[in-house]
This record gives sequence, C-alpha cells and structure tokens, in this order.
Amino acid sequence: MKTVLLLLSALSFSSRSGSCAPSSCRLPPSQWCSSLDSAVQCGVLKECLQSNFTRSHQTADPVLVELYYESLCPGCRLFLTEMLFPTWLLLNEIMNVNLVPYGNAVEKPDGQKYIYECQHGKEECLGNMIETCLLNMTKAAFPIIFCMESSQDVIKSAKSCVELYSPQLSWDKVMSCVNGDLGNQLMHQNAMKTNALKPPHNYVPWVTINGEHTDDLQDKAQVSLFTLVCNMYKVQLIMVISYIYIYIYIYIYIYIYIYIYIYIYIYIYIYIYIYIYIYIIFFFFFFFFFFFWGFLDLNQQLLFMK
Repeated sequence: MKTVLLLLSALSFSSRSGSCAPSSCRLPPSQWCSSLDSAVQCGVLKECLQSNFTRSHQTADPVLVELYYESLCPGCRLFLTEMLFPTWLLLNEIMNVNLVPYGNAVEKPDGQKYIYECQHGKEECLGNMIETCLLNMTKAAFPIIFCMESSQDVIKSAKSCVELYSPQLSWDKVMSCVNGDLGNQLMHQNAMKTNALKPPHNYVPWVTINGEHTDDLQDKAQVSLFTLVCNMYKVQLIMVISYIYIYIYIYIYIYIYIYIYIYIYIYIYIYIYIYIYIYIIFFFFFFFFFFFWGFLDLNQQLLFMK
C-alpha cells in the first residue's frame, strides 16, 4: 500500500510538471517515506502519513513469503518479476519478502572459504553473489534485484540498477563484498538455509509461506500470490481476533471472580463486626445490670442491719 501511494503521487507529479518528483527530490521512490524531510522534499508527505496510519492499525503479523531461487533461472526470473514483486508492491503492508539466491548450487569447502558451482554457470554464481550482498547492504535490495532480473542482462544491469534505486550505495563496496570474505560467508548462510529446508527443495523457484512449503501452497503462489497472501492474512487476522475475545472473556471472568470474592469478604467482615458489636452491647448490659442489682441488694442489707 505504501508503494502504491508513492507511485500514485509520482504519477500526479508527472501529470502536473512532467517529472516524477520535485527537482529537490534526489531519492528513489522506495525511500521517499524514509524520513519527514525526504517526504517533504519529494512532495509525498500526505501519502506517507496515510501509509503510516494504515501500518499503525495492523492487528495481525505480516505474511512471510520466502523465495529460494537462482539469479539466471528463467522460471525464477519470471516468478520474481511478474508475480512476487508486483504482489509485494500492492501488499507490502501485510507481506514480508525474504529472498535466498542459491537454489541448486553446490557448495564445496576450500580452506577457510567456500567455492560454488551453479546450475547456470559462473555468471549465475556472480549474480547470486551480487544479489546476496545487496540484500545485506541496502533496504532497497528488492527493487534493485527486480531491476536486475527484469533486464535483458542480469549481471551488466546490476550497477545501473544500484545507481537508480540506491544512489548512496557505492558500487565498489558492493563488489568488495562480492569478492571478499563477507560475500563468501553470506552465501554460505544461504547454502545452509537452503539445505535446511523441510521438505528439501526439488526445484526452483521454491516458495515457502510463513516457513511452510506444500505443493498446494506452491501452486497457489504461482497462480495468484496476491490471493494467497490475502487469504493467509485473513486467517491470521481471524486468529488474532479470536485470541482477543478469549483474553476479554478471561479478563471478565477474573474480574467477576475478584468482585464476588471481595463482596463475600466484605459481607463476612460486616457480619463479624455486627456480631462483636452485639456481643459487647450484651456484655456491658449484663455487667451493669448485675452491678446495679448487686449494689441495690447491698444497700438493702445495710438498711436492714440499721
């Protein structure tokens, strides 16, 4: 929803001034709402406030969609660019995406590092590594990867995609990660995560929803991920509402129980207080009665003796 609002605002600017954003805005659309200053500079303050309001009223956790894929796999590229990314643009308020570029690659230890053999050759290993580093280095990684995967040449387009969606990120830093120990360790983590899948993956793209993979979920994700995420979110929302009702019921039960307990306690206290009060009254009554009775009897005896 947030991204849709941004795109709508960009279109409105385009219709008025012939550009996507004011000249003072030098940030990509994915970062227009990153701060108050950026929202003002890019002229989307109202849209960002509306998006934040919507986000603040969420009651269920976002649906987690994880994609295990390869950077040069035709089926992976098709699913990522024509199904996953468009769905995320529309439902990013209720949907989180986790990308794991590794797929059917093979990892082999080489001293303190690892070497990789990829299904579509060395170029794919390079693409996997670039995308892995991007996921670790910038919040705009998903739009950048979409840019790469939707282009004719994934590898050659990487630098221009980074400059477009994350201009503050140095391409030299990205390549330093790709060719260094950091990229090697990040890819090793992808390998371990992919190899730990249950059930083990048999093909790519391999999709999990909230950590679960079934043939039914895979088929639904590839046919209409939008519908699947909406339905999953509704189920979670119903569960949250059910838990809320249960907590309210328990709270009311405890409140009534405490109220009854306090009522009984007060009743017993009043009863004991009245009982003691009556006892004291009777005690003093009989005490003074016998005291005066004895006093009168003593006076009569004294008079008699006189």
